[in-house]
Amino acid sequence: MGRSRDNLRMKTHRSANVIGGEVTDVDLSGALAGDTFEELASFFYERSVVVVRDQSLGPEDLLRFARGFGEPDQLFLKHYALPSHPQILVVSNVVENGKPLGFADAGRVWHSDGSYLATPVAVTLFYALEVPREGETALGATQFASARAAYEGLPEATKDRIAGLCAVHEVAGRRRALKSGKAGDRAEEERQPDVVHPLVRTHDRTGRPYLFVARGECTRVLGMEEEAGLALLDELAGAIQRPAYRHVHDWRVGDLLMWDNQAVQHLATFDYEWPRHRRLMHRVTIPEPAPG
Repeated sequence: MGRSRDNLRMKTHRSANVIGGEVTDVDLSGALAGDTFEELASFFYERSVVVVRDQSLGPEDLLRFARGFGEPDQLFLKHYALPSHPQILVVSNVVENGKPLGFADAGRVWHSDGSYLATPVAVTLFYALEVPREGETALGATQFASARAAYEGLPEATKDRIAGLCAVHEVAGRRRALKSGKAGDRAEEERQPDVVHPLVRTHDRTGRPYLFVARGECTRVLGMEEEAGLALLDELAGAIQRPAYRHVHDWRVGDLLMWDNQAVQHLATFDYEWPRHRRLMHRVTIPEPAPG
């Protein structure tokens, strides 16, 4: 039973970083009253990465809130979907009866979710059910970096040089670069067609430009020699990952963390291991609006 929303007054808190924020004193286990969702969404698009603390959400609650941003994606790795709710991806390192409970091998490189899709992911929502711990310390922090701030910080000459250029995105490139992943997952990724996206894209809601490149996944720049193109991709990826543009989220059970894939990239921290540590999350992704 959710808390009475009539008695709650949502509070927002900005981090000291260029991105990141926290929302408290709101209950997402039922429909939000009045203009509360719009206030939360406005704060989210301003801060790019926002956690809503102390939630108790069932799958229907999670999907209802997520639909405020758009209709959730159909999952790419369907075998890791929550059986009762196929639009929810189970992210977990837990193994039961010899079978993985969810998708464990995710986020080992800086990336934006779904950048390898013709219509990339706009918003990702992660709900924490179990967080690995070592004593009093939470493990498995998630790092974020602002692709928007990175573009804004580029020299004007670099902005001119990359204007209009496009890169090829290949999801299987991540695994090949890391030599990681389960054979079945790698085979599924190899079946995904390559896509082409501009190096600089424009956010569909805020109208602000951001860099859209990732090492490993971006395999070449159209119209450039391979070596020069890879050097440019490496330069731009490095710009995104500058410490000045970062924010780190330390997980707690009950966190609903959401991030704007058109503004940030993220990287998982793998400082935990099964069976000593358990991690269980539910993930929902919202695709960008269809063109036109």
